[in-house]
Amino acid sequence: MTTTVKAYKGMGMEGSTARWYDRTTRKDMPEFKALALRIAAVVPPGGAVLEVAPGPGFLSIELAKRGLQVRGVDISKTFVEIAQRNAATDGVQARFEVGNAAALPVEDGVVDFVVCRAAFKNFTEPVKALSEMRRVLRPGGTALLIDMRRDVKVEELKRYVDGMGVSRLNRWFMMLIFRGMLIKRAYRLEEIRRMAIEAGWVEPRIDSSPIGFEAWLTR
Repeated sequence: MTTTVKAYKGMGMEGSTARWYDRTTRKDMPEFKALALRIAAVVPPGGAVLEVAPGPGFLSIELAKRGLQVRGVDISKTFVEIAQRNAATDGVQARFEVGNAAALPVEDGVVDFVVCRAAFKNFTEPVKALSEMRRVLRPGGTALLIDMRRDVKVEELKRYVDGMGVSRLNRWFMMLIFRGMLIKRAYRLEEIRRMAIEAGWVEPRIDSSPIGFEAWLTR
């Protein structure tokens, strides 16, 4: 058994950085809406969903609009404040709080679905985070992990960023972050599978995408 632990070397998502991320990722709203529809289709009506590292809260808000009970846990105080404000602006009920993915402030077995998008690569204790996601799920519940792959091609990343509709300066800045930091933090598919099994998940389903992967984990 080889437990992965790594120091956090990513960009601290507080203050002006978190606010920039909030503005920039609004361009991804069609993607958030589409993902919310996919999740809502497999969660019982009115079911409980936990988003780990929701950032500005856009996905959580879209899930709440579909009648689900949504809770988000993020390590960034600024993100929690932004997410709460975004939810209030949209007039939806969603609970956001500060917490660590490796020690979720959530009771055992109370959640129907856990989702974590574009954050797993930055977790300092990824196996513990995966164990925590499993702990908070009810038997038969599902976790969905979405993130980049370590072996993503730069051409695919450029195509993704160019399609976001952001300014030329923001495209340049995002590519700089992707190539200089995020790819180095990301995992290969076999590493994701190994960590999921180590965390107690049985037969994880991991699907590849042009720039990343989706890992479907059932408790």
